[in-house]
Parts: sequence; C-alpha cells; structure tokens
Amino acid sequence: MVRKRFQDVKSGFEWAKFLSKVGMGKEDYYFWKQIGKALVCTYAVCFAAWWYNETSPLGWWTLKPRPKEEKELAHLYERREFPYPGDQEAMEEFIAKGGMIGTTIGPRGLIETDNNAVNFQKELQDKKFEQEAQKMWMRMRNEVIAELQEKGYDVE
Repeated sequence: MVRKRFQDVKSGFEWAKFLSKVGMGKEDYYFWKQIGKALVCTYAVCFAAWWYNETSPLGWWTLKPRPKEEKELAHLYERREFPYPGDQEAMEEFIAKGGMIGTTIGPRGLIETDNNAVNFQKELQDKKFEQEAQKMWMRMRNEVIAELQEKGYDVE
C-alpha cells in the first residue's frame, strides 16, 4: 500500500492564478490583442489628424465657412520658419523676403499694437455692417424711385 503524503507547501505568489482572476490570463489573450490593435489604430488616426493640422490648407475643423477677408489675411498667420540667429546669410535672406512683416514687431522695429484679433474682428463686423447699410439704402432708394416713376415723375 502506497503511503499518502501531505501536499507540497506553496511558496510564493501564484501569478498565473492572479492574472486569470483579473482578466489577463492566457484565455484573455485575444481580447487584449484586439484592444492593442484598436489603440494603435486610434493613435494612428490622431497622429494623421495632428499632422494634417500642421500642413493643412483648409485650417483645422472648418465647420463654418471663413469670410473672404479672413482668407485673404490668412497668410499673415501662417507658421514662419525663423532662421538661426547666428546664421548671417539666412538672416539677411529672411529680412530681404520681408520676414518680419505681419509679426508683432514690425519691419521698423516698432511694436504694432493695433493688429490684434479683437480689432480685426471689430473691423470685419464694421465692414459687414457698412455693406448691409449700403444694400438697405440702395433698396430703399430704388423703391422710392419706382414709386415716383409710377406716379409720373421723371426721376433719374
């Protein structure tokens, strides 16, 4: 007859048992593989969007159309590549191309304070208001002229 023995004393922590309890065992490999693929794809899409933002001709998430005036002035707000200060040839070329025009410090070295976004927005609103007022004035003028011509007056 074979003698019964006591079970071996388990020394240490059973990692396989713990990992399977928290959802990271061998049977969960496919699930975590899918999660990893999803993360890689998400980060790839985010990187592509970020890269497109840096090089986009459209602007970032242009859900509303930009006014014509803003499109015309967009070149002033493009990212500029400034030369290294120690490179004299590059600095001279940069200044010759008018590289400082449109920045906060003008070509003469004076700080331009009236080129901020609030003033630009206000100018756009004033311009739009003037256009609407002009349209309304012309409409009213044409209506009055039409009424006078109906009554028989010669108005030109």
